[in-house]
Amino acid sequence: MAKKIDIEKITNIHFIGIGGIGMSALARHFLSEKKTVSGSDQSLTPITKALAAEGVQIFSEQSPENITAGIDLVVYTEAMSAEHSEMRAAQKLGVPVVNYFEALGLAMNPYYLIAIAGTHGKTTTTAMLTDIFEANGKDPTAIIGSLRAKTQTNYRAGKSKYAIVEACEYKRDFLHLKPDILVITNVELEHADYYADLADVQTAFRSFVENINEDGVVVTDTTNPNILPILEGIEVRVVNYLDFLDLDLALKQPGIHNRLNAAAAIATAKQEKIPTDEAKATLANFTGTWRRFEYKGEVNGAPVYDDYAHHPTEIRAALQGVRELYPEHRVLVVFQPHTFSRTKALFGDFAKALGQADEVIILPIYAAREENASGVSSRELAVKTLETNQNVQYIDTSEAATQYVQTIANPQTVVVVMGAGSVTQIAQALTK
Repeated sequence: MAKKIDIEKITNIHFIGIGGIGMSALARHFLSEKKTVSGSDQSLTPITKALAAEGVQIFSEQSPENITAGIDLVVYTEAMSAEHSEMRAAQKLGVPVVNYFEALGLAMNPYYLIAIAGTHGKTTTTAMLTDIFEANGKDPTAIIGSLRAKTQTNYRAGKSKYAIVEACEYKRDFLHLKPDILVITNVELEHADYYADLADVQTAFRSFVENINEDGVVVTDTTNPNILPILEGIEVRVVNYLDFLDLDLALKQPGIHNRLNAAAAIATAKQEKIPTDEAKATLANFTGTWRRFEYKGEVNGAPVYDDYAHHPTEIRAALQGVRELYPEHRVLVVFQPHTFSRTKALFGDFAKALGQADEVIILPIYAAREENASGVSSRELAVKTLETNQNVQYIDTSEAATQYVQTIANPQTVVVVMGAGSVTQIAQALTK
């Protein structure tokens, strides 16, 4: 359906689930283009309140009455059921309905498009590259999967030919994008509710590579064995971002993973004639993004960080960064697994990764879009983690976990709240 839509002729757009991080950024983009934008969500949040202040009509309840005859396009988040009442109302009125990535492609493919893909590091790399382009006069439009710390928004309205966007592989949605430069940070099995195995993930990335425009470039780690099959026989130019890795680069965010993200951003900037020294100077002042090892404050003198890590690789990377920054502190992790399918598929890896902390609290699994078909549980994960760390416990509520941390935290402790779900509320509760 998306191919039949002329986005230039669309003037009135409604978002179902507008409070999502990607959805809200795209809503801001269309608003910047002087289109009329409305949206609904299940509750008011800081994001929806900010959108309302910027001129978006926000409905705090989702209802078919929100869909009126004047709407030209409805955009939905894939968290929504196909039977959602607003989607049915739009279809009844004959209003085109597209998912977020279809709409993103409609909006961004006309630009000189730089897409940041990969299992880990997409958001940070996208934000880093946006900072570099901004500082060097490239004036990019950018859609970022989090809030930039320096601007407290997930969108940048630019006036140049450049667009920088984060591209997620879930359900192969990134195939709606036609990039000129494709950055692949890394590739691992993720979204186990959709992909059968790593090979399945690789076929999706291979298809994305084949979407690149004829004179395009792939920026990636050409030594990564998970990436090599994706690159085999491709006709576009490939740049190895490891050639730009600086282990001594001064960053405000600790960890080798952030230096790798920086290398990918620097390598990409180089393709558009931005000098490496200029890119590094910009990154020295990069202040990060929301929920990516975000400092929230203190509890009993213990620093508290909020981190989106929800994959074993991300957990290990975050803990390595914590040890770099706080080599003498006791590391306490409060972890909320995200989705039953991911927890089941990576069960042993989660236990090993969490074992690297000094103490671990594991909360019930955040279901997100799923039913628990496998019967996996956080209690089982806690027992498995005991094989590598004897200081692990399962706590069944956020309130009880918060109270426990408040009881034991001290200036020799660093607290890291981890997960992609509601666990972020614990970081807020500990530091308010």
